[in-house]
Amino acid sequence: MFKIKDVIVDPPFVLAPVAGHTDSVFRRAVKGLGGCGLVVSELASTEGMTRGQGRTDHITRFGEEERPVAIQIFGADPARMAESAAMVEAMGADIVDINCGCPVKKVVRQGGGSRLLRDLPLLERIFRAVRDDIRIPLTVKIRSGWDHDSINALEVLRLAEDCGVDALAIHGRTRSDFFSGRADWGVIAEVKARARIPVMGNGDVFTPGDAARMLRETGVDGVMIGRGVLSNPWLIRQCRDHMTSGEAKTVSLRERMEFMSAFLGRVCAEVPPPVALGRIKKAGGYLSKGLPGGSRLRGEMHAARTTAEFFAALEGHFAALEAAGGLDQPFTPPAPAEQGGHPDADEVEDDHRGRPPE
Repeated sequence: MFKIKDVIVDPPFVLAPVAGHTDSVFRRAVKGLGGCGLVVSELASTEGMTRGQGRTDHITRFGEEERPVAIQIFGADPARMAESAAMVEAMGADIVDINCGCPVKKVVRQGGGSRLLRDLPLLERIFRAVRDDIRIPLTVKIRSGWDHDSINALEVLRLAEDCGVDALAIHGRTRSDFFSGRADWGVIAEVKARARIPVMGNGDVFTPGDAARMLRETGVDGVMIGRGVLSNPWLIRQCRDHMTSGEAKTVSLRERMEFMSAFLGRVCAEVPPPVALGRIKKAGGYLSKGLPGGSRLRGEMHAARTTAEFFAALEGHFAALEAAGGLDQPFTPPAPAEQGGHPDADEVEDDHRGRPPE
C-alpha cells in the first residue's frame, strides 16, 4: 500500500494506460478480478478536450467501480493542459496524470508525450500551470530519457517535485527504444532512491515473479503493468496473491472462456457499432494467446465480417474444447516472447484513422 497525496493505492499494483486497449470497459473488467489498486485511462488529447471534440469523451469516461482512477492527458500547450486538467477534476476523477512517455510519432510530432523530455523548460511551465489549476493529486508518467545519450529521469524527477507533482511513474526504456530490448530497472531504482514522492516502476512485468522482483530490486512504491494484462487480465490479481501468500492461483480455460465471452459482449454493448467489431477483434487477439488452437481461432475471428460471425467463431471454438474435455485444465499464460512489442505503436496509427491516439 502507498498513498498519492490523499489517495490510497492498495494493493500497490497499477493498471498502466495502453492506447486503444485500456478503456473503461477493460479497466472495469480487470478491476473486477481483484488485486488492482489504481487504474489509469488511455491518453486523452488536450487539444480534443478543450476544443469540445466528442471523440475524447469515451476516453475520459469512467465508472465508480474503477476508483481510484487517474485520467491521463497529453499535449504541449500549458494553458490547454491546465484547462483539461481542470475538466478532469470537474468530472470527479481521483488523479490527473500527465503523459511524458508515449513514443508514438503522432503524439511526439505535436510536442507531447516523450517529446517533452527534450524540453524541460516547457515541461516546467506545464507542471506549474496544471498544478495551479487543480487540487486533486497530480502525477506524471515518463521514460528514462529521449535516447541513451540523454537519460534525464533524475532531472525530470527533481523538476516534478519542485513543481508540486505528487507521484511519478517511470518506464525503464528511452523513447528511442520504443519497446525493444529490456527495460533498465537500474534507472528505476536510481530514481526511487532519490525521490521524495512515490515512484511506480513500469516495464517488462509479465509474471507475478517479475512484479515481486521489481519491488525487491528497485524499491518502488508500486508496480505499473500494461502489456502483460492484455493477454492475461488476471495478472494483477496474481501479483497481489503472490505478494501476500507466495502463490498465484491459476486460471482454468473455462474461466478464461467465461471472461472472454462476457467482456467482449460488454464491449459490443458499450462501444458504437461502427467500431465494435474492430475493437473485439483486437481484444480477442490478445485474449486468445495461449489458448489451445489459439492461432486458428484468431484467424477465424479476424475473418469475421460481423459481430455475429465473430461470436459464432468464438463459441464454436469453446464448444470444441468442451467436447474434448479440455476446459477445466489450467490456462498457461503466453511466455514474454509471445507478448510482442508495443501493442499499439502501429495499431493506433491505423485504428484512429490519422488522428493521434487519445
